[in-house]
Amino acid sequence: MKTPIVLISGYLGSGKTTLVKHLLATTDKKIAVIMNEFGDIGIDTPTIEGSHIIVKELLEGCVCCSLTGELEAALEEMIAQYKPETVLIETTGIAEPDNIIVTLRDELSTIRLDTVITVVDADTMIRFPHISTSAEIQLRSADVLVVNKTDLVTAEQLAKVHDRITTLNNRAQLMDAVYCQVDTDILLSIEAAHHFTGIHHTHRPTLEATTIHLPALNTAQLKSILHALSPHIFRAKGLLQIDGKAQLLNYVAGRVSQENTTHATGQFILIGTNTAKTKKRIEDLLHTDPQTK
Repeated sequence: MKTPIVLISGYLGSGKTTLVKHLLATTDKKIAVIMNEFGDIGIDTPTIEGSHIIVKELLEGCVCCSLTGELEAALEEMIAQYKPETVLIETTGIAEPDNIIVTLRDELSTIRLDTVITVVDADTMIRFPHISTSAEIQLRSADVLVVNKTDLVTAEQLAKVHDRITTLNNRAQLMDAVYCQVDTDILLSIEAAHHFTGIHHTHRPTLEATTIHLPALNTAQLKSILHALSPHIFRAKGLLQIDGKAQLLNYVAGRVSQENTTHATGQFILIGTNTAKTKKRIEDLLHTDPQTK
């Protein structure tokens, strides 16, 4: 019997991990999760591990290109050892799912790809209307399009988002959501005829990732660091100590969210362009701030 795979894609900060957390919290299925991180650390893995869940990280690359072999090996190992009812694969925000679809279809006989879900950030699509090549492939590849963060846009703006994405893919099922609160039973029961089944092509990411370790921060220091992210950093996230509390911090194109978590590692990952320059800028800020000494 083949193990069903649900592939979750979406651009940086769209809410992929939020969707994974929601699916895990609302099903009693035995689930295995593969988390693909573009950077050299996994920020989100500690926040989703649980008693009926096994998580495998694939770091420093994309499973659509440089980590294809690692993805195949991870799937084979998890299925053989853990025998999950379903495997969720969360790609990086810049991954191109069509390559992954080909790999899963052609290279592995023990699995079947049930659904390709692409999470769309409605707010970012309105504020930054240009759709990159990778984002377009993510949209065209989807069997289900979860339009997330609908609470951050007006009804008129949401209609514009629907028009744009259905122009690229009018076959996918649309689901509007806030914090990716969608029907788990539907998402985990769809077996789709996948729309985008071409051949492998070269994927050359134009973004880069850098990790910085941050000390315990107060609110003023955090604001200075977030200000330093512009204009080069599109996405950042970390498990940070802020005002004495462990926080999972997410930054997407100038919008910031924080939620309480159980521990803070101080690791903060920057994704964008000129990330080393931004890292140096943050380090200089901390060095000159007497409150961090």
